[in-house]
Amino acid sequence: MSIWLIASGLGFLFHGLLILWVGNLPWAFRAGKKPNFEKGSSGAFQIFWLDQYSYIGLVLTLLGLAQIVGGGLN
Repeated sequence: MSIWLIASGLGFLFHGLLILWVGNLPWAFRAGKKPNFEKGSSGAFQIFWLDQYSYIGLVLTLLGLAQIVGGGLN
């Protein structure tokens, strides 16, 4: 079972890091000011979805690391 945890963990880690490469860290974890756009504008919409995409990448990366460590300990 541990080989499957490690293999799927590597997949989660790979995909999460690819997402973070494209979207960077979410704005909550970055230094500096968040860009300010007018509410309801297309720029605000793009920043919101890029931030959500970054959170998905962060979660996948952390899940992959946890699975790799968990599979290695078994």
